[in-house]
Amino acid sequence: MAMYLCCFRQLCGAAPHPTVPTRTTPTIILDTGYMGHEVVIVKNGVRICGTGGALGNIPILQNKAYFEVKLQQSGVWGVGIATRSTNLNKVPLGEDAQSWVLCSDGAVRHNGEEKYKIVDIPQEGDILGVSYDHVELNFYINGKATNTPVTSFKGTVYPALYVDDGAIMDVTFENFSYGPPPGYDSIMVEKSLLEND
Repeated sequence: MAMYLCCFRQLCGAAPHPTVPTRTTPTIILDTGYMGHEVVIVKNGVRICGTGGALGNIPILQNKAYFEVKLQQSGVWGVGIATRSTNLNKVPLGEDAQSWVLCSDGAVRHNGEEKYKIVDIPQEGDILGVSYDHVELNFYINGKATNTPVTSFKGTVYPALYVDDGAIMDVTFENFSYGPPPGYDSIMVEKSLLEND
């Protein structure tokens, strides 16, 4: 019966239903347009290796955002946030006024200053969490807060990672291992960014 109705519609001039293009939300990944010259980004934009830094492709504009990074292989590394003005070819990040990071030596750095030093240095396999609310940046190791809040941000910031000396890191922007602290969520794509496509 369905076949006859289909043929009848075509013979009688009924136009087939047009397909409406759907707008999909962009996937948040590491941005190959904002990475160091010797950085390698693989695994569909979630793994960083080589030497240098990379930023996420979506800025953190919402009130309370969270993401996680798994330390796949140790070496020299860092994770945090940065503006697009930071030098992604120079490691470690955290040496300029444009980046705020937890480094592989346990130091939390910004503008060349060591803000904190954590005792339990993350090891291979550990999950590093990052929460940011435009007032405070906090770090977590395997779901446990490091109690190293960083403040005083200027400009639009992005998730930032850097690697050197054989380090390999995987970033996760959803489906977290430990989950965000209460009130925080994965980074959202602002509607205004979608309209600029």
